[in-house]
Amino acid sequence: MEASSENTALLWPILAYAAIVFTLVGAILGLSYVFGQHHNDRATGEPFESGILNTGSARLRFSSQFYLIAMLFVIFDVETIFIFSWAIAFRELGWYGYAGVVTFIILLVVVLIYEWRNGALDFGPDGGKILKAYKKLKGKTA
Repeated sequence: MEASSENTALLWPILAYAAIVFTLVGAILGLSYVFGQHHNDRATGEPFESGILNTGSARLRFSSQFYLIAMLFVIFDVETIFIFSWAIAFRELGWYGYAGVVTFIILLVVVLIYEWRNGALDFGPDGGKILKAYKKLKGKTA
């Protein structure tokens, strides 16, 4: 019985705080609804940025290659953070830490080679393919 009274003694400040927060949020939302402007002009629902009227849709199609490059950037950026944190603690980690980071870097290189061979790092058309197609086209017109 004594343990449950201790739990309720520790729990009531949290409940009181939550009640105060929800009351304040409700009051702020209610007051903004009551005192806010209720108009429906022609341009009310349109996006507006820096005095420039919108032209067209903001929904653009991006190539899946863009997302792949973005993910690769994030992955290698996070790995840079790991290597940097190892460099900060270099003296404390000693040879064991050195072996760990060398293994980590070797895995990074293996993954990078794998991505390169799969064509994930091809940012544009291959120059050799373009030249070959140009030579074919030139040979047909001659």
